Amino acid sequence: MARTALVYHPAFLDHDSGPGHPERPDRLVALMERLEDDGLLQRCVRLTPAEASLEALERVHSRRHVEYLAELSGLGWLVAETPDTLVSPGTYRAALLAAGAAVLAADAVLDGRVDNAFCPLRPPGHHAEHDRAMGFCYLNNVAVAARHLLSVRGLQRVAIVDWDVHHPNGTQHTFEDDPSVLVCSVHQFGGGFFPGTGAAAENGRGPGVGATLNAPQGPGCTDADYLDVMRVQFAPAIERFAPEFILVSTGFDAHRADPLGSMELTDEGFAALTRQIVDLAARHCQGRVVSVLEGGYDLEALAGSAAAHVRALLAA
Repeated sequence: MARTALVYHPAFLDHDSGPGHPERPDRLVALMERLEDDGLLQRCVRLTPAEASLEALERVHSRRHVEYLAELSGLGWLVAETPDTLVSPGTYRAALLAAGAAVLAADAVLDGRVDNAFCPLRPPGHHAEHDRAMGFCYLNNVAVAARHLLSVRGLQRVAIVDWDVHHPNGTQHTFEDDPSVLVCSVHQFGGGFFPGTGAAAENGRGPGVGATLNAPQGPGCTDADYLDVMRVQFAPAIERFAPEFILVSTGFDAHRADPLGSMELTDEGFAALTRQIVDLAARHCQGRVVSVLEGGYDLEALAGSAAAHVRALLAA
């Protein structure tokens, strides 16, 4: 059985997106309660993150973007940075801790303190651009962790796999000219579905051509469809790339019960996807896997999918 870290901070609940917003604190409450009820919390190594440093954030974001987020959060009331991405007094610290959680998890795995890790964090991050918050995201947690592994820890190749129902525009744009990061995304696409990026032809630019792999899907895809994408498209690309570390943007909003997507995945589908990642990591990077929570907005589906994901990590 693997030593799986669970990286969590109660201040993640302090981020408030406003009344009726789907990205709400109840998401993590339901998730953590399910992990506890299923006996999974007790089997994980619990880690508590510190806030990410400005140096770590500036490897991905502009200083002005970080300062602006701090300014908005410091106003003391709820304010919209974009119509769907609101900033509350607790948002800035929660965002710093979320990015810090991804960095801590990466360090813990790389140092051999644990075998893999899951970060049930909020706010999510994969839509956050270099100088712009969007899509419920403020700081790009997985991108900050990847840059840390490359710039501070000296790795040469990091793979990012994103199976959130929405395309990770921020992650793609951060690394699209960087051949040291392979970004693989399977996501719903077409018909004006947010964020509108992620066509198959988007495969990187300049020296990064070929290091971006998008697998856009129409509505109604099932577990089998996603597993085929992993097996036929992503696994060969990862094998060729031979990463030293795999980061996963683990969105559960492709679940059949999710209100924001139109896919048909199940709890077991997410467990099977996790097992595929674990197998790839065992072959190529000593089992090094860190997953960070992105979307997932039906509370029961989110909690069940996260529990299935953690079970698969523990079984690695």
